Amino acid sequence: MLYVPGLIAIIIFYLLILLVGFWAARKSKKRGTDTTESEEVMLAGRNIGLVVGIFTMTATWVGGGYINGTAENTYKLGQGLVWCQAPIGYAASLVLGGLFFAKRMRSLAFVTMLDPFQNKFGERMCGLLFIPALMGEVFWTAAILSALAATLGVIIDLNQVTSVIVSACIALLYTLFGGLYSVAYTDVVQLFCIFIGLWLSIPFAMLNEATVPITQTWDRWSGTVEKVDALSYVDNLLMLICGGIPWQVYFQRVLSCKSARSAQILSYVASLGCIIMAVPSVLIGAVGASTDWNMTDFVGAYNSTLAPEDAKLVLPLVLRYLCPVWVSFVGLGAVSAAVMSSADSSVLSAASMFARNVMKPVFWQSATERQILWVMRVSIFVVGALACLLAIYIRSIYGLWYLCSDLVYVILFPQLICVLYIRFSNTYGSVAGYLVGLFIRLTSGEALLGLPPLFRYPYYYDDPTEFYQRFPCKTFAMICSFLTIVLVSYITDVSFRADPKRLKYDIFHCYKERASTTGSIHIGNRYNRPSIRVTKLPIRVDHPDEENDKKNDVLNKTEGALVIDALKLQKTNLTKSEIGDETNSVAIKKLMNSPEKKYTN
Repeated sequence: MLYVPGLIAIIIFYLLILLVGFWAARKSKKRGTDTTESEEVMLAGRNIGLVVGIFTMTATWVGGGYINGTAENTYKLGQGLVWCQAPIGYAASLVLGGLFFAKRMRSLAFVTMLDPFQNKFGERMCGLLFIPALMGEVFWTAAILSALAATLGVIIDLNQVTSVIVSACIALLYTLFGGLYSVAYTDVVQLFCIFIGLWLSIPFAMLNEATVPITQTWDRWSGTVEKVDALSYVDNLLMLICGGIPWQVYFQRVLSCKSARSAQILSYVASLGCIIMAVPSVLIGAVGASTDWNMTDFVGAYNSTLAPEDAKLVLPLVLRYLCPVWVSFVGLGAVSAAVMSSADSSVLSAASMFARNVMKPVFWQSATERQILWVMRVSIFVVGALACLLAIYIRSIYGLWYLCSDLVYVILFPQLICVLYIRFSNTYGSVAGYLVGLFIRLTSGEALLGLPPLFRYPYYYDDPTEFYQRFPCKTFAMICSFLTIVLVSYITDVSFRADPKRLKYDIFHCYKERASTTGSIHIGNRYNRPSIRVTKLPIRVDHPDEENDKKNDVLNKTEGALVIDALKLQKTNLTKSEIGDETNSVAIKKLMNSPEKKYTN
């Protein structure tokens, strides 16, 4: 039966989100900018401030899958709070990303996460790496839409297919017109909605007559980790931490910041926001586990608890059946609107990578800025359609979460480390590591997809209804992939450098000059030179006279550093402040375009 208050709440909040999205789109068109059209849409002209950046980074992770999945896992018998790893895992990944990746990527003024791969490994290898990146974004979006469909089903008894399609269309509509500007500003509104809506409902849910204090049911919802599951537990946690870094949706926020320092700060603060926003979901899951559902109006109770298939609905069920109508009105409507805060980001991220790193360099080199924009807009619809199909046919929200980070962790994470930190890494190592990681992961099996394992590792669990690997096969596959990249890259690098005659066997053209097709700064574009490391210039005192100190400014000779002679710096027309500012992309581009530059060995 149609739940009218819930329907009204959804309409109000959806209209609010649409209005904010269109307002942001209009604002972006009025703003004057020096960036290209595609950069304006993908990165909001690199003009996202610190406050808005923190909100949009937090809201990107705290979407429907996050809040519904956290409540679901806290409620589930046999799992509980201790197995709810996503809040800790994704918060830690933001800290790790801020420490080791955000500053370097923003300082080099990339546009997408795949730019360094394209510059160093080539366009075709970049296309291969786009596949797991795309799958990650699509799975993530599907998880969010699945959560939203579950919420709408509880609120207004709307069919899941209709719920997914309608919600996706609304999110795509303002993303299509406003790009990252619309996504960022709607994220701010959505984060406020979800914070107010969830915290408002908790006191009423806890004081409901059908609920006992959650402290009395601690053993029911806290959960435990058995000794035999310890390796699997660590494997999943590492996947969430390290697999949460190589996402375009993360780097899109990093690269849209005004400075590298801001990119780091928003990563750190957003990690704290992820923890804070998980607290109400944990409490709601605990309340659900402490409720006698036979005492409520819910007709699907099973022995005073929810049926196993209803576990993923615990958050909207608590809001509807344990809270007054007006609280349910605010809570359910806010949650439904807030669920879109991640879907729009993921769709825009996948479309940006396809248009910039696949379509333009591989299939349409002569495409203009406007043509690339149209490619991106079409891609937004295609990615949204794929996510809708997955949301309709795959039921477990938390299972989709793990699928999101799986291939990203196994394949992209070791590749990202190598392209930024391993100076001799090349396309040969990248291809080998890609294949090794993919092979080991696929042969390990996946119960959610019904894919049986080819190899049974130690502590393998199997019964007539389910199977899974207790061995940390994901981390094992990631480590094997990383070691393969390093080993193969080193062998081929030494081999080709040893004898110039061997260059005729260089089928990937790693050791030949090649031009960038993205307009970004090259990373080892000749003889596969190491990644450019941009640091503040220290003073090398060769002369006792302080007046000559400026002539001896050099870049720090760490691995991958770009060494610049002080006298030649004068020919680039750079000021000392420009050189010393490691976030100044203009200075970096001047250095790269200067005929006086030279590389370290």
